[in-house]
Amino acid sequence: MNRKIYRALAKKHGVSAKEVKRDLQEAVNETYRNPTFFARCVERRGERPAIDEFIDHLARRVKEEYDRQARTGD
Repeated sequence: MNRKIYRALAKKHGVSAKEVKRDLQEAVNETYRNPTFFARCVERRGERPAIDEFIDHLARRVKEEYDRQARTGD
């Protein structure tokens, strides 16, 4: 699933999927140099989440919010 995201972003910006993944991981690493409360809530195996862990976490949160809004009509 995430590979599709990398490929789509790469195509849109004229770079390789490998570059997209590397740049996204660099952004996550930068965030975790001084993490906020929300950053610390991301489930991860190490000190900093891998980009796939980060994307999976965001996808789950979006789905949870979508489901909540569908139930409550918000």
